[in-house]
Amino acid sequence: MKKYLSFFRMKFMAGIQYRVAALAGIITQYAWGGMEILIYRCFYLENQATFPMEMQALSSYIWLQQGFLALFSVGMFENDIFQSITKGDVAYELCRPCDLYFMWFFRNVGTRLSRALLRCVPIFVVAIFIPKPYGLGLPASPEAAVLFFLAGIAGFFNVIAFVMIIYISTFYMLSMQGMKIFCIAIVEMFSGSIIPIPFLPDGLRQVVELLPFAALENVPLRIYGGDIAGIEAMRAILLQVFWLVVLICVGRAWMQRALKQVVVQGG
Repeated sequence: MKKYLSFFRMKFMAGIQYRVAALAGIITQYAWGGMEILIYRCFYLENQATFPMEMQALSSYIWLQQGFLALFSVGMFENDIFQSITKGDVAYELCRPCDLYFMWFFRNVGTRLSRALLRCVPIFVVAIFIPKPYGLGLPASPEAAVLFFLAGIAGFFNVIAFVMIIYISTFYMLSMQGMKIFCIAIVEMFSGSIIPIPFLPDGLRQVVELLPFAALENVPLRIYGGDIAGIEAMRAILLQVFWLVVLICVGRAWMQRALKQVVVQGG
């Protein structure tokens, strides 16, 4: 475990250095979050009772989404991993006495945590002082705060496990550009990134909530605002754990199969 933690520390410390990039991201996320809330406000002013989430819960959802973008966004890839596969540098990594899957997994954990740490605190400090119901509210209850923490960890690891499958697919493709665009579009639509899942039509919503995409940011952000609570929240977290086990098992099995077929030209 120590060797994997060392990869985590290296990527975490490297990511902390990019403060200018973090500042640019913070400004962008302030603008994007504010714009989203204003758009929803226009609809809510007509008839709030017709919407599945209260305006305060929705505002908290959006600000948490912006603050934790680095944790839950599938589109934040490590280009070094793609390049190591396409250029053949993965051969050097295979010489290391560690499991390649978990080495990349912990690298991603460190990179994402460092980015989130630099961005989330300034965003939340400002968002919590925005007048209700447009700012970041407190958790719906102490129980919701605890469940939010557990669901957030499970959702974060689900994101990385899903991204690992995208990395592994690079072994079978000449270019990953199309695959990345396709995966980002699908995940953002069905994970609640573009539109919160409760806003989807009933038949579609019930199906989407069972898919692995809903186990990413949807569960923790809705638990925070009280949209999912009690037994329903516990079931949602158990479903997150189920998909995490499935994604890791599928990713590791596919990685082992891909590595058996790897041919590095010139070596």
